[in-house]
Amino acid sequence: MRIRLTIDGHETHATLNDSPAARDLASLLPLTVKLEDFHGTERIGYPPRKLTTDGAPPPSAAKAGDLAYYAPWGNLALFYHDGPAPSSDLLILGHLDIPAEQLARAERITLAPAA
Repeated sequence: MRIRLTIDGHETHATLNDSPAARDLASLLPLTVKLEDFHGTERIGYPPRKLTTDGAPPPSAAKAGDLAYYAPWGNLALFYHDGPAPSSDLLILGHLDIPAEQLARAERITLAPAA
């Protein structure tokens, strides 16, 4: 599923996978989330509620540009560097069409259905 992103006023797109968590995120759109840096690897922000983790895919390591969900904290993670080793707590939701350098500075993101 393609979605539209607005990051600090710049529009781009992302592709969500077909996982239950990604479909749950899509049900919340449009959604604006304030972002903060985490470990010099990712920008994180919190949706208004936790997403489902039912039917989660096998763990995989996050790569730069991935949009993920960290289940224990209930936060979205937008990776601008490759992430840590695979973890069953980190669900990859999709991939962002944005340069890592721009993502590293992002302060706010709006996710919306693609037009």
